[in-house]
Amino acid sequence: MIDPLPELSTEQSDPRYSQIDRLPTAQIARLMNQADAAVPAAVAMVIPAISAAIDAIAARMGEGGRLLYVGAGTSGRLAVLDASECPPTFGTDPSLVQGIIAGGPDALTRSVEGAEDDGDAGAAAMKDLEVGPLDSVVGVSASGQAPFVLGALTEAAGRGALTVGLSCNDGAPLSAAAEHAIEVVVGPEVVTGSTRLKAGTAQKLVLNMISTISMVRLGRTYGNEMIEMSAMNSKLAGRVLRMVRDITGADHETAGAALDAAGGQAKVAVLMIEHGLDADGARALLESHGERLSDALSG
Repeated sequence: MIDPLPELSTEQSDPRYSQIDRLPTAQIARLMNQADAAVPAAVAMVIPAISAAIDAIAARMGEGGRLLYVGAGTSGRLAVLDASECPPTFGTDPSLVQGIIAGGPDALTRSVEGAEDDGDAGAAAMKDLEVGPLDSVVGVSASGQAPFVLGALTEAAGRGALTVGLSCNDGAPLSAAAEHAIEVVVGPEVVTGSTRLKAGTAQKLVLNMISTISMVRLGRTYGNEMIEMSAMNSKLAGRVLRMVRDITGADHETAGAALDAAGGQAKVAVLMIEHGLDADGARALLESHGERLSDALSG
């Protein structure tokens, strides 16, 4: 079989790590830590490309579009992870930010052989989701040439969606297929070809930026507070209460009563306290300011 990846930097063997099987555990850990420390610098090199992609994504989401991540293997698992954290963190509907992994849900916990190589399946996933012009599709692939991801991006582009390619190699086919190319070149891995390491860390850092900053742009934070957070357990309920107290300066009882009346919605509770409104009045004020708490407070 011909190796299709011989020139990729993520597939090269780094001689610094060729004897790790003979080293003490602490020394291997230090080598890995030193390798990982280079990842943020590689991400920093492409901040302009990341920022341009985020601005384009946020603009479409502001008009009602979705953010869809597509990946295979480790990249797909990271994509699903980032998407799945948006509802509890930012109070989004699960359909707003989605992660699509080659091989489907089974691939989250085990390898699904051949799924990455099925470009038609990637295209079919976009058809099944009825991707359209307001949607943004981010293809995630360390090599930058996973057929499943390329198939998805090509189909999404044909449907008018915004396309972004996130890879860890220069001149990746994924970059050529995308409107916005993000190439975080991290180089060879400590364990040759194991792109769950530096490449995976780089992808997670960029995905963190894409989802978080998009939500900030959409008004789903107040300052650096998770103002849309869902209070789904006692820890989060306590965090929401502290948030309302910190923003308004209200005491525990006042903040708690407002939250109860607001059905646990922090933004509504804040407006009730700050403007002396009931829950319905606070919701109406919030809606009139595009759900942005900062605008509703000053309006």
